[in-house]
Amino acid sequence: MPRRRRPPRPGALADLSPTRILTQIVLLQLAYYACAAVLIVFTAIVAGKEVSTDLLLNWRSLRGDTTVGWTLGLVWVLNSLICTIFILLLIARSKLVLDFALTVHFIHLIVTSLYSHGIPANLLWWMLQICSATVMTSLGVWACQWRELKPINFGSRPAATQPAVSTNDGVGQSRGRGRGRGRDGAGEYELADMNEGEDRV
Repeated sequence: MPRRRRPPRPGALADLSPTRILTQIVLLQLAYYACAAVLIVFTAIVAGKEVSTDLLLNWRSLRGDTTVGWTLGLVWVLNSLICTIFILLLIARSKLVLDFALTVHFIHLIVTSLYSHGIPANLLWWMLQICSATVMTSLGVWACQWRELKPINFGSRPAATQPAVSTNDGVGQSRGRGRGRGRDGAGEYELADMNEGEDRV
């Protein structure tokens, strides 16, 4: 008799599958470069500079003695702020934010080194990466924790309270026609006048 296979355990094991992690890394890295490319192209066009891939991938463009270098630094910091949204949408778990943020910057180090044919030797570049990783991690953890602690709504609506209408004898009665349908759907009910019971006694 063949043994029955156990169903996969829900929770952390399903969230940490290698295929899902690899997909999240690829999507987050593409979003990181796409957002940076849009910001750099827009900034270069506004400043009247020539648009090239060196502004995106060459670490030598980040120089502290030129206006272009400081502008690129501010653009990369702004890019890390925007990428917090992608972390919230793709990762959504505060415990994994640090790993993904460091992975994104490590891959960026490899891509930059291969494109520039050398390991970055600019102190401003390294300071920018530390600042970017710190901003992305701190804001990403805060955003994911805010989403995790947000109360879950199962679609239930609070019962609407109807205002009471005062009668001549001072007893409050709910506004209605006296007949209605029960909440359980068991049938109709009719409101009886309390004065009728007192007259019978």
